[in-house]
Amino acid sequence: MAEHLVTLGEVHTALLRNSVAVSATDTEALLDLVQGRRVRRAERPIAHAQSPERHIGVDCPLAASGPRVRGVGTVCTRATITGGHVAQASAYARVVRGEAGRRLPWSHYLAAPGTIETVGRADAARITDGVLRGEPGEALNLDAIGNRTLDQVQLGDRLDRRPAFRTAGTRLRWAAGPAGGTTGLSFSLDDPTTRTLRLPRSDADDRTTAEFCEDLALHDWLLTTLLTMVESRPAGSARADTVARIRPAIDFLLHLWMPGARTDPALQGLWRDVEHRPGFTRQWRVNVDRIRDQLALATIERLGR
Repeated sequence: MAEHLVTLGEVHTALLRNSVAVSATDTEALLDLVQGRRVRRAERPIAHAQSPERHIGVDCPLAASGPRVRGVGTVCTRATITGGHVAQASAYARVVRGEAGRRLPWSHYLAAPGTIETVGRADAARITDGVLRGEPGEALNLDAIGNRTLDQVQLGDRLDRRPAFRTAGTRLRWAAGPAGGTTGLSFSLDDPTTRTLRLPRSDADDRTTAEFCEDLALHDWLLTTLLTMVESRPAGSARADTVARIRPAIDFLLHLWMPGARTDPALQGLWRDVEHRPGFTRQWRVNVDRIRDQLALATIERLGR
């Protein structure tokens, strides 16, 4: 078996371009990205649907800087819709050390979907750092693959192109080493829309790990969007304006907060790490309480008038 160097992935998360939650029928149509393969759906604990995976062939350097390390194989990409409101696209691949020392026929790589083999000497740390930094150039570009998948969903003819409110999308880059690798989870905010996640060693398969990263990206986007709504009140604005601004959070976001609800038991410990630091749910609850306080104050002011 080829040596597993690292699994790399990226998740894009955005509000679905529709004025209301899409129905189950429309969700399946939007996620029907591979002809003849079934869309996976679940209604509990919250509506969630996942497209079939596609495999995109790549033959490119794995890092833009330093000695060129060539990678050949396929990247898995898929899309999801949660609660009828939030769209995500994921792209990921396992990087393994090639044993042949040369490029092989495509039939060899197609036999191992979601796997990229190195050609020549490869350093796992440099490959990981390069992809997580998003180095420019001709290196492996999971961003482009994920964006293309998300665009395919967002341009579906079942959407009315009238999103319920304006908000930015986010991007989560992640890396997971083989069992026996790093022992700590590391999550960082690189800029207002980009996050980096390094996962500790795990025996979970790549698909299960990718699902955890999608769930984490979903809740990071929910928290980011809620914070933007709560903290964007202009000085001196009327209470009614504040309530109008945060109303979409009540209508579209609050009921979607269920961290770890779909996480495989083998990775539940990762959610405990996230809740310990940076503490997603603590921050979420504080801001939900702020929204409720604003609603209470608005009600008191109306009664007073």
